[in-house]
Amino acid sequence: MSTLPLHQLIVAIKGAGEMASAVAWRLYMARIRRIIMLEVEFPLAVRREVSFCEAVHEGRKVVEGVEAVRVKGVEEVRAVWGTERIAVVVDPTWSVLPELGPHVVVDAILAKRNLGTTLQEAPLVIGLGPGFVAGSDVHMVIETNRGHNLGRIITSGSAEPNTGVPGTIAGYAAERVLRAPCDGVFRGLRTIGDRIRKGEVVGEVEGKPIQAEIDGVLRGLIRSGTYVRQGLKLGDIDPRGEVDYCATISDKARAIAGSVLEAILRVYNV
Repeated sequence: MSTLPLHQLIVAIKGAGEMASAVAWRLYMARIRRIIMLEVEFPLAVRREVSFCEAVHEGRKVVEGVEAVRVKGVEEVRAVWGTERIAVVVDPTWSVLPELGPHVVVDAILAKRNLGTTLQEAPLVIGLGPGFVAGSDVHMVIETNRGHNLGRIITSGSAEPNTGVPGTIAGYAAERVLRAPCDGVFRGLRTIGDRIRKGEVVGEVEGKPIQAEIDGVLRGLIRSGTYVRQGLKLGDIDPRGEVDYCATISDKARAIAGSVLEAILRVYNV
């Protein structure tokens, strides 16, 4: 591996949703700031207040004091780095990678399967969650399943299989997640940070209401006007009732992000 100074590392992160953004934020705070995030044209992030993919729609997004901006092309990416900001590019096929020549690629899409990431994309390739095999298609895998092994760095083999069950918060798991009742365009009726009561209608898809199953704070909600598929996660109600949690990185995301930072240091801190 290169003995390049850590602050000169180029890190490409696939995705710019909640977990990807936590990784970018953690690296930025550790002064690894030449970061590019590769997103799709219509991101499906739920926890939008802590997701840099909002820059795709708004042009910029600040998460816990760190700013990301949407840019086009490698020249604009480098210009943004010169201003100490994170670059977000709409590039679902990751076409900028060969020209950019990243030292690290992090697949943080969380698709539960590998959408095409390979060992050849960078000297260090890291995959988050199930769908990757360390030593085969990535160099390291980070465990994303809540529990004893959360954040574990795997250098041979895979993460735990997808359970399909959301993590438990204050005794609630599946009940806290809002899902699309059918295919169609989602229309939100409430706003992130709102206090929600059980039975309240939070939004609708093609006229079919989406009701809260528990009391709490609406911690995340997909963008209104987004086309969704039946069963897609649309929102997240936090039963703890802390409005401040809506705009701050979660414990799980911080743990995973810290492990990505450790993985990079294992290789490049020489």
